Amino acid sequence: MNALLYALVQTLHTVINLYIWIIIIAALISFVRPDPYNPIVQVLNRLTEPAFAFIRQKMPFVVFSGIDLSPLVIILGLQLIDNFMMRAMLG
Repeated sequence: MNALLYALVQTLHTVINLYIWIIIIAALISFVRPDPYNPIVQVLNRLTEPAFAFIRQKMPFVVFSGIDLSPLVIILGLQLIDNFMMRAMLG
């Protein structure tokens, strides 16, 4: 049972890290005004925009002077969850 739990935590750790990289890529691409019809841009938007919209709705102060900090909030939250999971599993 312990091995199964460890495997699940490791898999979730990998998924969290992958999503963090997706958020970073989407945030960087948003600076260059990409073609909205590009399939890669569409996939990135579908993967990240629901999370960004949720954060913007719950925490409207993350957008000020045209700068959207919702990707940063999501990354910090995912890092917190990931660190908590890993520490709970190891300790």
